[in-house]
Amino acid sequence: MNLEHLKALVAVVDEGTFEAAADLLRITPSAVSQRIKALEASVGQVLVRRRVPCTATDAGALLLRMARQVQVLEAETAAALGSGSNARAHLPVAINADSLATWFVPVLHHAAGWEDATIDLHVEDQGYSSQLLREGEVMGAVTSDPVPVSGCRVELLGSMRYIPVAAPGLRRRFSVSGSLDWAAMPVLKFNTKDNLQQQLLAAKNINQSPPTHTVPSSQGFLAAVAAGLGWGMIPELQISDELERGVLVRLEEDVYEDVALYWQAWTLDSERLNRLTTAVRSAAKGNLQPGEMGTGGARKASGPSRAGHRRRK
Repeated sequence: MNLEHLKALVAVVDEGTFEAAADLLRITPSAVSQRIKALEASVGQVLVRRRVPCTATDAGALLLRMARQVQVLEAETAAALGSGSNARAHLPVAINADSLATWFVPVLHHAAGWEDATIDLHVEDQGYSSQLLREGEVMGAVTSDPVPVSGCRVELLGSMRYIPVAAPGLRRRFSVSGSLDWAAMPVLKFNTKDNLQQQLLAAKNINQSPPTHTVPSSQGFLAAVAAGLGWGMIPELQISDELERGVLVRLEEDVYEDVALYWQAWTLDSERLNRLTTAVRSAAKGNLQPGEMGTGGARKASGPSRAGHRRRK
């Protein structure tokens, strides 16, 4: 398969249009179209869905993953030969926003010193990030899925602990005879796929949804809880200072949710990818709760188990 054709496939999927891909590759849109057609002719299948944005078909996803692997190996080979001192390998990674805002930060510090690679972070819910691996969009992903994607290796990183918190004033307003009125107290959610709060209510036999606010931002979610807009499940790593200063209070001391996180990455013999894996493993070890290989579900200190995932974008 022609290397330039594979580069055109990556550019079209990453940039979303043939015109944007042409700008990136510094050729004409017609030349991009010709390369994609030639690649499709060579494999006998449609590889790109011509829409805005352009997306890869199932067959295209297979070639897309191979094309990204080739690009990484090409950059590393050029560097080894001394002919690619300025070549940087492109490392696309899927990460959920809660991790990005907390324990993943040391990885960024490591990457800041890399002169031979660039990081492209795709913010996605931990329950869906492994799909980006299957589609060839990323070469590594923080995910709650312990089952390795074909062609990938998987390792447990640890568990992120979520706790139910609220502003002190909100808790006082909805405290009745020493108990919380969960059915009436406003609650926050990130979006329709955020079910952490709802399942905590279900465990308390609250069938009717209380007033629910939607705040689709990781920092905005925290700010909204601190402002008293509603209560929410927030990573313990993210709010240690707020709890210490009394800006936020736990709604129940013995209730928490541990969401197991895994690192999945291509089984590619790449020094840059191995370096990224080492940085992710080190950051997780220093911040996440220890865990055991399992189903990726969550554990609760009191009440039934549940598998809560928050989509962060």
